Amino acid sequence: MADLVVNVWRGEGFETFRVPFLESQTVLDVVTWIQRHLDPTLSYRFACRVGMCGSCAMTVNGVPRWTCRTHVSKVAKDGRLEIRPLRNMPVIKDLAVDMAGFFDKWQEAGGRFVPTRPGVLEFARVDPENPERRQASAGIECIGCGVCYSACDVVAANPDYLGPAALNRAWTLVNDARDGDRIGHLAAVADDAGCHACHSQGSCARHCPNHLNPTGAIAGLKREVFRALLKGDL
Repeated sequence: MADLVVNVWRGEGFETFRVPFLESQTVLDVVTWIQRHLDPTLSYRFACRVGMCGSCAMTVNGVPRWTCRTHVSKVAKDGRLEIRPLRNMPVIKDLAVDMAGFFDKWQEAGGRFVPTRPGVLEFARVDPENPERRQASAGIECIGCGVCYSACDVVAANPDYLGPAALNRAWTLVNDARDGDRIGHLAAVADDAGCHACHSQGSCARHCPNHLNPTGAIAGLKREVFRALLKGDL
């Protein structure tokens, strides 16, 4: 490919740019080239450029992705790219979205660690082979990029749904032996907008750049909420 044809969402429609195709080029490289050489008013978000912060997530050819880790050679179709902002979040401008609502749902899902021994500074010792710790560790690498939230059709249909990232966070806390409010976390995700709203379509797990499984975490929450109800804890 000599040039890429790049259609970029600009709020009311797409604007088309021609960008030189370079070896090992990422989609973030393409967006940056447009902003630096063709249109300095193009708005987007990025920080680390190495897949650590997740802030560069956008929708590329219909799929939510980290653009810094997405190579053009693997996603361009006939030398064409379509770049949109993430779905299911208000657009601030061009490719930048407002993630305040996304993070508000972490709070609604009880995503705050509650210490069992406030003020104690010693490290808590939890056996690495403890089954609950292993389940918590499996989901702890979420960096809040919003890709799973953008991919979720339940969020698209039900804006009140807490979403896979917030529920995944709740699952890590439910399984954290150091946390002192297990029932409180379960209560926060037990209503109509919580874990039972998930249809288990698996889009969150399929698209997570860190290969986490929020679908499995949500299934775990459903089981634990049901057990807590049977015991009369909820």
